[in-house]
Amino acid sequence: QVQLAESGGGLVQAGGSLRLSCALSGRTFSTGAVAWFRQPPGKGREFVASLAWSAGSTFYQGSVKGRFTISRNPSENTFYLQMNSLKPEDAAVYYCAADPEEYVWEFGERRLFHHWGQGTQVTVSS
Repeated sequence: QVQLAESGGGLVQAGGSLRLSCALSGRTFSTGAVAWFRQPPGKGREFVASLAWSAGSTFYQGSVKGRFTISRNPSENTFYLQMNSLKPEDAAVYYCAADPEEYVWEFGERRLFHHWGQGTQVTVSS
């Protein structure tokens, strides 16, 4: 069973940066898909970015493309979301997700990811 634990959320001013981390445990991730989703206040959970663990391919939601970067460190079984030029509309609870099927990285669909972290709050002040 894969466990995920996020860290790195907090309060930042608009235009600032934050880096979220997600540590994977329970199995060594040599292949699979990982992703970040977010849930703004009063809204549903939405896709942010995904990555194919072995291939390194990435996919982004349009509103974050060019500002956010998803990456991974296989030696530490950890992946990241670097968020730059943050806007108030980026404020949300951010969730990391993973799935052993690597192909799911290119779909950005919540239903395809079977392992989830508990979420970390990101607040952006204007």
